[in-house]
This record gives sequence, C-alpha cells and structure tokens, in this order.
Amino acid sequence: MSSLILLRRPGNDWPLLVAANRDERVSRPARPPGRHWPEWPEVVAGLDEGGHGSWLGINDHGLVAAVLDRPDSLGPHPERRSRGELVLEALDHAEAQETAGALADLHPDAYAPFNLIIADPRRAYWLRHGGDGEIRVHPIADGLHMIASTELDDLAHPRVGRFLPQFRNAVAPTFADDAQLAAFAEWIALLQSRDGGGDASAAMNLRLDLDGAVLATVSSSLIAMPAYPGFERRARWWHAEGAPDEVPFVEIET
Repeated sequence: MSSLILLRRPGNDWPLLVAANRDERVSRPARPPGRHWPEWPEVVAGLDEGGHGSWLGINDHGLVAAVLDRPDSLGPHPERRSRGELVLEALDHAEAQETAGALADLHPDAYAPFNLIIADPRRAYWLRHGGDGEIRVHPIADGLHMIASTELDDLAHPRVGRFLPQFRNAVAPTFADDAQLAAFAEWIALLQSRDGGGDASAAMNLRLDLDGAVLATVSSSLIAMPAYPGFERRARWWHAEGAPDEVPFVEIET
C-alpha cells in the first residue's frame, strides 16, 4: 500500500524528483538507506531485513528504482522470490532504458504481483506485473505522476484520487543551485497528511489495525536527482525513519 510520486522535468538542472511513503507491517525489521550490500557497492537503498532486498534505492549512475505491491499481494510469499530483489537487480544497471528491457524478461511467476518504477534523469518506466503471466513495460511521460498498488495515475484508487491532484497543484521544488530540503515544504506537508477523507486507508500517512497486525507508514523519502550525477552535483536523499509527521527528514549519505 506504499505510495510514490515522480516528477520528470527534462531541461531542468534537477530533472527527476521522487517522493515516497513506505507502508508496511510495523513488526517487519528494516534499516534506513545506505550502502548495505558489499556485492553492490554503488547502490544506496533501504534494507528490508526480512527479504534482504529493498523497496527504494538509487545508484551512483543516477538510476532510481522502487517496488510496490499490487492489490491483495501484501506481505511475504515464501514460495516466490522477494520483490525487494527487483530493486537491487535494477540498480545493477546504469540506465533506465537498459534496465527496463532486462527486467521485462524476468519470469513473472517467480514473483508476486508488483509495480516497479525505474527512472534516470532522461527516461522513466513503469513495469507492471498484474499476476497474468506477463511483465508489461510502460514509458512514463514528463510531468508529475503517482502510483500506489494499482495503475499509474489511477484516480479510482482512493489515495491516488485524493492526493495526485494535490501534488500536481502544490508548488514543485525549485533550487537556486544545489537541492535543499526546504524547497520540498509543500510535498512534505502532503506526505505527512493523515487525512483520508473518512477512509483511513486513503491517507498518505496511515496507521491501520488489520486483525491485530499494525500496518503503518514506517518511513518516508525525498530524492532529487541532478541532470549529470557524479559530475558537478550528486544525488540528494532525505529520509524520515518513521511516520513523517513524527520523525524529521535527515540527509542520507549518497
């Protein structure tokens, strides 16, 4: 039930911005973004200690990858590979176009259904595995987009229908030179929102009791990717390790 917002603006010094709230069982252990994998030294990502994969990460080439569950597929699936591996597999590549082509050839039955977002400063793709035996690749157009557990920009999804228009109406972060957290003020307010309009699951920042298991927004991230990562500028990542209205955003070493 996580949410991801993606802003693509070619020609800008910071052409790719990402905001994401991770919704997960509070009992599932995880570590904040870092270089957790010796076999992938160029990867910075959060570590899911249960599946040993990740939900969101970047690499030194400027690639961003994020995986979200599809409907009725939340939680571990012992008979299948962890979807968190997909983020690491994606970040083993340098460019979004190459990555999308490589991961589209994976055997879909090896994974529970997923939405996988892959983006770099030039291109972005949504890989959709809906449980129908095929992984479909969709290019993502310029502009602001949002995805949760269903389709990209799906206004029928309660949270997307409520918050996508608000993100599009918010002041987009702009930077005089280097990216700064203060420029994300309106986005942060939306990431913190517990207002679901009467539907608790439609809130951006949620906490639900599901038959004794607590599902909540357990972390939040803001990523700014420069046009030429590693040259004059590096990627900037701010992370709240907890509900974003309770825990401050702090910068991650990239």
